[in-house]
Amino acid sequence: MIRLVAVNAGLGEPSSTRMLVDRLVSAVTGVLGENRVQTTTIDLRDLAVDLGRSMAAGFATGAARAAIDTVQGADALIVATPVFNASYSGLFKTFFDLVDVDEMAATPVLIAATGGSPRHSMVLDHALRPLFGYLRMIVVPTGVYAAAEDWAGGSGDTTTLGDRIDRAARELAALLESGKQQSRAFADALSDNDSQNDTAAESAGIANFARLLGGSG
Repeated sequence: MIRLVAVNAGLGEPSSTRMLVDRLVSAVTGVLGENRVQTTTIDLRDLAVDLGRSMAAGFATGAARAAIDTVQGADALIVATPVFNASYSGLFKTFFDLVDVDEMAATPVLIAATGGSPRHSMVLDHALRPLFGYLRMIVVPTGVYAAAEDWAGGSGDTTTLGDRIDRAARELAALLESGKQQSRAFADALSDNDSQNDTAAESAGIANFARLLGGSG
C-alpha cells in the first residue's frame, strides 16, 4: 500500500483549503488506484495547542508527535495552506519546523494553497517550494493555487482548477511509480552538489582574501 498523507492548514469550517486537499487526494488516488493507496488527512487546526506546546518544548509532543510520525512515514505528501500576509500560515510553518529533515528527504510532495485573489498564486514558488526544497523533498512541477473565483470556474485562466489538479496528481503519481529509492538518489545528488558548490565558494573566497592581503603589503 502507498501511504499518502495530506496536511491541511485551513482554519475555517467549512474550509476551502480542506476542499482543495480532498480534491487533490481524490485525484491522486484515482490515478494510482484506490485499492493501492492508504490515505490520511491531518487537520492542523486540531493540533494548534499541541503545536504551540511543542515549539515551546523544542520537540513534538502529544497529538503533534503522532502527526509528525505519520508525515515522516509517508510515501508521499499533499500539503495545502491558506495565504496569510503573502506567505503560508504560521500554523503550517510551525508544523513543518518540527519534522526531521533526514526523515523527509526524497519524499515526493504536491504543494497547494488557497487565497482570495489570484495575485497570491506566487506563494507556491516564493514560499512553499523553498521550504520543501530545504527539507530535501521532491516537489512536483505543478503546484495548485485556488483563488475564490476558481471554485466557480470563471477565472479566465488558460487552465481550470480541475485541469491543474489533474496534472499535479499525475505528476505525483509518476514520482511514486518511479520508486522512492530512485528519488532518494536524486535528492542525495542534489545535496552533494550543494556541498561541492559551498566548498568551491569557500575556496574562492579564501583565495581572494589572500590576494587582497598580498596586495596591501
